[in-house]
Amino acid sequence: MTEPAPKSPAFKPLVFSGVQPTGNLHLGNYLGAITRFVALQDTHECIYCVVDLHAITVWQEPAELRKAIREVTAAFIACGIDPKKHIVFNQSQVSGHAELAWVFNCVARMGWLNRMTQFKEKAGKDRENVSVGLFTYPDLMAADILVYRATHVPVGEDQKQHVELARDIAQKFNNDFGASIRDGGFGDVYFPLPEPLIQGPATRVMSLRDGSKKMSKSDASDYSRINLTDDADAIAQKIRKAKTDPEPLPSEEKGLDPRPEADNLVGIFAALNNTTKAEVLREFGGSQFSTFKAALVDLAVAKLSPIAGEMKRLTQDPAHIDAILADGSDRARVLADATMRGVRDIVGFVQKK
Repeated sequence: MTEPAPKSPAFKPLVFSGVQPTGNLHLGNYLGAITRFVALQDTHECIYCVVDLHAITVWQEPAELRKAIREVTAAFIACGIDPKKHIVFNQSQVSGHAELAWVFNCVARMGWLNRMTQFKEKAGKDRENVSVGLFTYPDLMAADILVYRATHVPVGEDQKQHVELARDIAQKFNNDFGASIRDGGFGDVYFPLPEPLIQGPATRVMSLRDGSKKMSKSDASDYSRINLTDDADAIAQKIRKAKTDPEPLPSEEKGLDPRPEADNLVGIFAALNNTTKAEVLREFGGSQFSTFKAALVDLAVAKLSPIAGEMKRLTQDPAHIDAILADGSDRARVLADATMRGVRDIVGFVQKK
C-alpha cells in the first residue's frame, strides 16, 4: 500500500510590505500605504521593510541613502507601527532577500519582466542605459515577499502587477521543483501565492498642482505634495495654493468626474477623516473652495503635524533608529534563513548541515 502524498502546508497569514528610502515621504505614501500598514497590525502578524536594495537600482548618494533609511523608519514608527510587536528592518541587513532573488532570476522568464509596465515607464526611451537591477527589480520584490512566505501584501495599484508576478514565480517554483519539494518533506508546495491588498483610504493620491498626475517625491515642485516632514505652516500653505477650478463643489460624487483637482482634494479630506467622498460632499456640496480648503487645512494639520514632530524627534537620535533596525533584522533573519535552508535543499545545493 502506497503512502498518501503529503498535503500542502497551511500557510499562516503574514503581511509583508516595504517602502523605498528615496527621500520625501509624502501624503500619498501615508494614505496609500502606511495607514494600511498600521491598521493591519491589529489583525495580522506583520513585517515592514525599508527596501534599500531596491533604492539603488538608480543612483543614490550614500550619505543621503543612510539618512533616508532612518527617515522612513522614523515615519513607520511616528505613524503608529509598533516595532516590538511586529518586525521593522531594512532589507540589506538580511542576505536572504538577495540570495532568493538570484534563484528567482533563474525561475522567472524574460518575457514576464518585459511586460512590467513600471520598468517601461521608468526606463523610458533610454532602456539600454538603465541598470540591470531596474529590470530585475520585480524578481527581488518577489523574493522580499516569499523569503518570509508571506500571504498578503498591501500595495498601491501601481505595484499590483509586481505581486501578480510574485504569484507566477511562486507557482513556477512549486511546479518546477514539485518532486524535490515532496521528497524534502515540505508538502505539495513550498511557497504560497501571495494576495495583493489594494483597499485603503486613498490608493491613488494625486498632485496638488495637477490632478491628472500621481503625487510624487520626484516632482520638481514641492508644492505638488505634502511631505510627512512638513510643519503646520507648510501644510496650510500648500493646501491653500493647491490647484482648483472656479466652480463650487458638487453635491454628488458624479459631479467630480470631469474635475480631477476637486476630486483629489475631496478624496484627501475623506481619507484623512476616515469617511467617504459622498459624506464629504453632503457637508460641503455647494461650498466655494475657500471654505472647503480652510476645513481641509484644519484637518490635515491636526492629522499630519504630530507625525512630522515625532519624525523630527526620532531622527535626532539615529542610534535609537539603528537599534530598532538591528533588532528587526535579527528577527527577520531567523525567518528568512529557515526559508532559504529549504530552498537550497529543494534546488539541489550542497550546504552545511
